[in-house]
Amino acid sequence: MQNTGFYFYDWTYFLVIIGAVLTMIASARVKSTFNKFAKIRNRNQMTGAEAAERILRAKGLMDVQIIHIAGNLTDHYDPKNKTLALSDVTYDKDSIAAVSVAAHECGHAMQHEKKYVPLTLRSYLVPFANFGSKLGIPIIILGIILSYNMLLIEIGIWVFALAVLFQVVTLPVEFNASVRGIEELTGLGILHEEELKLGKKVLSAAALTYVAAAASSLMQLMRFVLLFGNRSRRN
Repeated sequence: MQNTGFYFYDWTYFLVIIGAVLTMIASARVKSTFNKFAKIRNRNQMTGAEAAERILRAKGLMDVQIIHIAGNLTDHYDPKNKTLALSDVTYDKDSIAAVSVAAHECGHAMQHEKKYVPLTLRSYLVPFANFGSKLGIPIIILGIILSYNMLLIEIGIWVFALAVLFQVVTLPVEFNASVRGIEELTGLGILHEEELKLGKKVLSAAALTYVAAAASSLMQLMRFVLLFGNRSRRN
């Protein structure tokens, strides 16, 4: 039986460590930034739900339902049933952070209505990404256990690559949603000029979490390619 030790003890683990550190830093930053500006009420004293309602109605999106969802920053837009879910720290809170996050989610609703191509592609990739994130690495490990079955390992790498592709496609979707949200906060006068600067900081910090997630996934994929690419060519 071939030695499988190099998979578990090799320099490429630094790629995984770097990805993990980036993810932790981004997560800590978004939490600290949101918590900071969650303490500052916007001048119009408008809650996240009220801001979302105003933005959606201004854009003619009368069929999008705003709902309250439990959790902290679990906000999201569901294109399947056209619901905009706002979390406990967003729905009925009138902070600058709350209305900024609500506007961002409205940005996704606007993307859906305009058939924004990256959003459509991301929605299409969801089942493949879930499959890749759950089974990609287990398939690779199974291939290692079975005396380096390179066919299984390569299948695992390609399956995992689907999850990475989803992370990469997510980036323009999230950045564009923030741009759309900020434009509406500005145009509708929901936030004043000095408040907009703070709102942009909240959304910029949130965007970093997606960048870090994509970078981490890419590094993990790179690690697999470095580990098994040469072995595959030798076989």
